[in-house]
Amino acid sequence: MDVKLNQIIKFLEFAIEHVSVGIHAIDHKGHTILYNNKMKEIEGFNIEDVSDRSILELFAFRQNDSTLLRVLQTGLKEMNVKQTYWNKDGHEITTINDTYPIFDNETIIGAIEFARDITSLEKLVYQPLRRYGEPLTFDIITAVSEQMQSVIDNSKKAAHARVPVLLVGESGTGKDLIAESIHHELLPANDKFVTLFSRRTNQSILEKLNNFLKTNKNYTFFFERIEFLSIPMQQQLLEIFNELSLERHMFIGSIGDDPIDLISNGQLLKDLYYYFASMTINIPPLKARKEDIMPFVHDYFSRHRERFASDIKGLAEDVIQIFLQYDWPGNLKELEILLDEIASMITNEKLVTYEMLPLHFRFKVQQLDDITHKPDFFIVQSSKELLPLDDYLREAEKYYVHNVLNMYEANITKTANALGMSRQNLQYRLRKFKKIDDPKDLS
Repeated sequence: MDVKLNQIIKFLEFAIEHVSVGIHAIDHKGHTILYNNKMKEIEGFNIEDVSDRSILELFAFRQNDSTLLRVLQTGLKEMNVKQTYWNKDGHEITTINDTYPIFDNETIIGAIEFARDITSLEKLVYQPLRRYGEPLTFDIITAVSEQMQSVIDNSKKAAHARVPVLLVGESGTGKDLIAESIHHELLPANDKFVTLFSRRTNQSILEKLNNFLKTNKNYTFFFERIEFLSIPMQQQLLEIFNELSLERHMFIGSIGDDPIDLISNGQLLKDLYYYFASMTINIPPLKARKEDIMPFVHDYFSRHRERFASDIKGLAEDVIQIFLQYDWPGNLKELEILLDEIASMITNEKLVTYEMLPLHFRFKVQQLDDITHKPDFFIVQSSKELLPLDDYLREAEKYYVHNVLNMYEANITKTANALGMSRQNLQYRLRKFKKIDDPKDLS
């Protein structure tokens, strides 16, 4: 038995260290107990770096922004969650996470997270379409939605007026594409487009900015995710801006959330927001403009045919439906990386079939189908088997509580107040739901 157990352990160790997703497990105090090679690649830490410290000490996010800590608090699994934060080297990374609580009987003893990197650090932190060697201009944007047409129109107005611009949108929505398109719309043209990635503690962004300003060139500066700068650094940046001429340089900033929320949470300096806010442009997530998906896909495969002389025409009908139903939490970045994976498998096919979709994507789509209940789930239909009233009410209660919990981003106190109950009552109900749903997890 011991020999067999040792063999199983060896297999598990090998699988954990060679799997293509990052694995991070913490105990009930938030300390790391498992951290595999892929997670090291994503976040830049070694197990020695993380073993003695809580993850709040390692990364620049608040407790409620960490899916691991949130699941540890609520005891509820979270699937297909997008999380953006800074790694050890100061690079912004974005992952799609599946996070599960770990129970011993009815006591939560930790949480484990499986993270799929959709930026792959510097190698996959790309600006959409840059690989084709063309300037990123408004002409190459394939979006057809009314929302994106409004974004383009407002961006052109900002370029013609040469006023500071604030781009607001989730990670992966194409803020960098819009920023560089504004640069190419300027008349007279600026000499160079420069992206400065914001870091919470590192002074390098200010040093790089000052080095550029010492030259005689005119720049378009894109300050990516300014809310990730510390407030003192944001103040220093504002002081530099106030001394510069808008006639020479163009300033574009971006943030990933509502500016009012960021200001109230102490993440964004109000005066810096006012500086950029002469033109604020909101870029909607891909799930809110799904009519833009297929034009992007068609353009991608058109370029693939030109570059590789392939016969690929597009997606099979069932794959189109999957693409249109999926929520794309990683937005345009996730879509293009998925197309890259698909394209790497293309030989002489003319259509991308379901079998050609990467296994992880098929699994994700299947999971979403299994766990997502629409509001009409509780409408009685003749084709459905009727539930006993107690079962129906229990399902309705669970559905309502979970939706309110999501509305308040898993904050137990705010959710309990909204539901008119105590924290203890809410936590009891969540544990009860968990036990009913998956009693094996509590054994």
